[in-house]
Amino acid sequence: MSTTSTLVQTLTKTKLDPIIAADDREVRRRVHHEADIVIVGAGIVGCAAAVAFGKQGRSVILLERSLKEPDRIVGELLQPGGVQALEKLGLRDCLEDIDAIPCYGYQVTFHKEPVHIPYPSNLLLSSQSSPAAPEGRSFHHGRFIQKLREAARTTPNVTVIESTVTDVVKNGWTGQILGVECITNGEKDYYFGALTLISDGYASKFRKSYLPHTPQVRSKFWGLELIDAELPLPNHGHVILYNGPPILIYQIGTHETRILIDIPENLPSASVANGGVKGHMLNVALPNLPECVRPAFKAALEKGKLRSMPNSFLPPATQKTPGLIILGDAMNMRHPLTGGGMTVAFNDVHLLSQLLAPEKVPDLEKTDVVTRQIGRFHWERKNGSSVINILAMALYSLFAADDAALLALQNGCFRYFQIGGVCISEPCGLLAGLIGRPSVLVYHFFAVAFYAIWRRLIEAPVWRMPYVLLVESVLVIYKACVVIGPYLLCEMRS
Repeated sequence: MSTTSTLVQTLTKTKLDPIIAADDREVRRRVHHEADIVIVGAGIVGCAAAVAFGKQGRSVILLERSLKEPDRIVGELLQPGGVQALEKLGLRDCLEDIDAIPCYGYQVTFHKEPVHIPYPSNLLLSSQSSPAAPEGRSFHHGRFIQKLREAARTTPNVTVIESTVTDVVKNGWTGQILGVECITNGEKDYYFGALTLISDGYASKFRKSYLPHTPQVRSKFWGLELIDAELPLPNHGHVILYNGPPILIYQIGTHETRILIDIPENLPSASVANGGVKGHMLNVALPNLPECVRPAFKAALEKGKLRSMPNSFLPPATQKTPGLIILGDAMNMRHPLTGGGMTVAFNDVHLLSQLLAPEKVPDLEKTDVVTRQIGRFHWERKNGSSVINILAMALYSLFAADDAALLALQNGCFRYFQIGGVCISEPCGLLAGLIGRPSVLVYHFFAVAFYAIWRRLIEAPVWRMPYVLLVESVLVIYKACVVIGPYLLCEMRS
C-alpha cells in the first residue's frame, strides 16, 4: 500500500473516530442501558442537567414517565436570576416561541393601595452586554417543559427514554447506587450509570429513603386561568394583600392570566358551611381584587376549572449516598409566592455541572471524588438558594398575617416599599434572584421590623405611645425573630 493511501486512511479514521465513538455510546445507552449519568425526571432540573452534562461530553440517559406536555398551575414565572442561569446553561432560546410574557417587576396592593416594585436595573449581574433592565418571563409551564425536552433530545450524548422508574439499584455491600429499575412498555427494565440524579418533583418517591427532612405543607394555592383579563399594570406580577391570605396574579400568555389564591388549612371562610373554596373566592377574594380583573375572574369561576397545588417547605440537606444526588423540588422547596423555585433549580444545575466538570472530575466512577464534590455543592449553593428560600417563607408569613404583631410587620413592609430607593431595589433584587447575599436579606427584614414600630408610633394616639414603645415594639421584634429565625437555622444546618 502506498504512503499516500496510508495517510488518507489515517486521516479518514481520525475524522470518523469521534463519530464512531458517539455512535458506540448511543448504542450503549439504547441497547445496554449504560451511561455516565442516569437522570430520573425530564422536568425543569432533569432536562437542564441532561443538556449541561451532555455538552460536557458525558453520556446521559434521561428517563421520564410521560413525555406528554404537562399541565400545572405553578412553575410559570421565571425571575430574572433564573433567566440568567438559563442563559449560562445555553438554554435561553427555550423561552422563545412559547408565547412567554416579559415581566419587569411587581405591583403590590395593600388594602387596595398599590405600590410599584420594578426589577432593579442597577443590580443586573450578568455579562452586562445589554443595557436593558432585568427581565423575567411568565408562560404556560407545559410549553416551557416541552422546549427543554426538545433541547435535551437534540443535545449530543443524551438519550431521552419514556419509562417509569420504580426503584434504585443498590450495591448490597457498599450501599452505592448503581442505577435504576424501571417499567418500560410494560416490561421490567434497568439503567445503569456512575451517577444517578433524581429530580422527580415535589411528590418524590425517593426522598424519604435518602433525605432526612419531609415537606411541611402550610397551605394550598388554588388556581384559575383567566381569559383576556385586564391587569392594573401589564407585564408585572400582582400581589393582593387584604384581610385574608395573599392572592397572586400574572399573565402567562397573550390571552391567559394565572390567578393563584392562597388558602391555608382550616380557613374559616373556606369551610363547608361557608361554601368551601368557591365560597371563599366569591365572598372574600372577589371583593378584594382590582375591579378590572373581576369580570374575567367571575367568568373563570363559573366555568369551575379549579385546581390546587400544595405550598410546601423542605429545607436542603447534605447528601452522602455514593452514586446518588437528589435535586429540584425533591430536595428543596419553598413557598411559591415569590416564584423562586425555577431560579434555584437552574442555578443548582449550573453549579453542579461546574463542580462535576470533566476537568475537575475526569472519571465519575471515582465515587469518593464525586461524593466530595456533592458535599461542596451543598454549601456553595447556599448564597443564592438560602436567600430565595428564607425570603419566600418570611414574606408568606407577613403576607398571610393572622395576629397583631404580624399585621404590624405587614403594614411596615408595605410602608417600607413606599419609601422607594434602596428600600425597593435591594428587596426586589433578592426576590429576583439577582442578589445572593443573606446579610442583605437579614438587614432589610429587620429594617422593616423597626420601621413597622415607627409606623405604629406615628399612627397611634398620643396616649397609646408608651404602650406601643414598651410593649408592642418588643412583640414586633420578637415576632420578626420568630418568623425569620427558624429558616436561617435551617439553612445553616447541614
